[in-house]
This record gives sequence, C-alpha cells and structure tokens, in this order.
Amino acid sequence: MTEEQAGAPDNTAVRVALWRAMHVQIDPPPHVLRDEVGLRLADPDDDWRDRPDMDPHITSGFRAAVVARSRFIEDLVTEQADRGVTQYVVLGAGLDTFAQRRPEIASRLQLFEVDQPRAQAWKRHRLDALGYGIPDWLHLVPVDFEASEDWLKQLTEAGFDPGRPAVIVSTGVTMYLTEDATAATLGQIAGLAPGSTLAMTFLLPTELVDVADRPGLRRSTEGAQRSGTPFISFYPPQQMLALAREAGFSQVRHVSGTALADRYFVDRTDGLRPSSGEDLLLATT
Repeated sequence: MTEEQAGAPDNTAVRVALWRAMHVQIDPPPHVLRDEVGLRLADPDDDWRDRPDMDPHITSGFRAAVVARSRFIEDLVTEQADRGVTQYVVLGAGLDTFAQRRPEIASRLQLFEVDQPRAQAWKRHRLDALGYGIPDWLHLVPVDFEASEDWLKQLTEAGFDPGRPAVIVSTGVTMYLTEDATAATLGQIAGLAPGSTLAMTFLLPTELVDVADRPGLRRSTEGAQRSGTPFISFYPPQQMLALAREAGFSQVRHVSGTALADRYFVDRTDGLRPSSGEDLLLATT
C-alpha cells in the first residue's frame, strides 16, 4: 500500500514538520518556535535527519522560513484571541500542531483543521495513538478538494459560524493553485463576518527573490515538479494585494519574508536567517 493510499500526509507536510523539529534539535537558542510534536506524528525512520532535504546547511534558509511563518501565525492567532475572536480555521492543515502545543490558547477557540479526507483520518488515528485525542474544541474537517467539494460548506456543517469573526490561515498552498482558484478562495473568505482576518502565503517570481536564494527556489520548483505537485503560481506582492482587494477585503497588507526575518532572527550569533521567496498576505474583512 502506498503512503497516499494509506492516507498519510503528503511529502510537503512531513517535510515542514521535520524542519520545525530540526530547528529545535540543531539550532541553538533562542528558538523561534518549539515544535517536535509534528515529528512524533510523522514518525519517520530513525535516519530521517540524513535525508537530503534535511541537510542542516543547504536547507537552513527554508527551515528558518518555515518556523518564521509558523511563529507569525501563532502570534496573530494569540493576538486575535485576546481581542475576543473565537474561531480559527487552518486550510490545508497538514501536520499543524498548534492544538497540541498551545492548548492554553487553542482551547479558547473553536479550531477547525481542513484537509483531504484520508489525511484527516490518518491524523485522527495518530493523535489517538499518541494520547492527544481530539478535544471538543478541535474539529478535523475532511474536504475532498480533488472532487471540488465546497470547503466553506463542509466547514459550516462541522460547526463553523460564518456570522462570527474568525482567523483563517493558508500557508504553503497558493503555489499549487491556479490564480482563478486562489481568487475564488479569497472571495469566499472576504464574505465572512466583519473583523475576520486572513493570513495567506505566496511565492514570489524568481526575479523578486534574492540572488543568493534563487538556486534553492529552483531546486524546490524542480522537486515539486518531479513529485507530481508542480508550483504553478507565483505572485508579485502588488498582484496578490490586488486580488484581495478585488475579492472584497476592506484592508490588505503585504508582510515580506524580510520583515519576518527582522522580527524573529535579529541578533542571532549563528547566522540563521530565512531565505527569501515566500511572503504573506494579511487581509481583514
């Protein structure tokens, strides 16, 4: 039985989880994010750190970028929870572990993780096997994107209230979608209750990536192509902002990867710093 048939998460989700764990295991403090729960969920072979995509030097910029965006999202969710927002939606949740690592915040929310049905069934099994279980405030929402199921309809049926503000997060997804598909998703989210916040990552075109980081982006693009999940969409920041405005968001903001680097990696003595190439859209309804 293949990994996909067994319902395990895709390679990208596992890679992100392993990079978060690598940050804790090999990078000196202070750690931008402490997350080894994803490693326990993935349960890779003992030699996982010897994988080429785990090379501690070659992939250090990607590792740093992943923990930077994860930390930014957690800070955003915490801030919004303190303001009284009670719903948090993760689109394409993969091996997200916020619920397990930060229950003191997550338990104040109705947390909805949206992903493919087989991946959700696998994650439910792993959470039970590791003793985390599924608390009543955590909802694993299966949506068959390949069959064009309406994720918002499925989300509402799982208990989400579109009439109340929410934080919606989508990281590492837009590069796999057409511009029309991303615009449609933006339109659905823009129609949610006033005061809702979206954080969505997007890849920059090569010419906007720092020269030193372009070989890494090329390797990632080639790897995605070989694995059958090619990157098909890249956006200059102004184009992504325009898509969000056209979708109906009242406020839109570009958060650059450089800004995250300056926020979370300043004054480090080990030189660890996120690679450029992935930025964030921050939009409110």
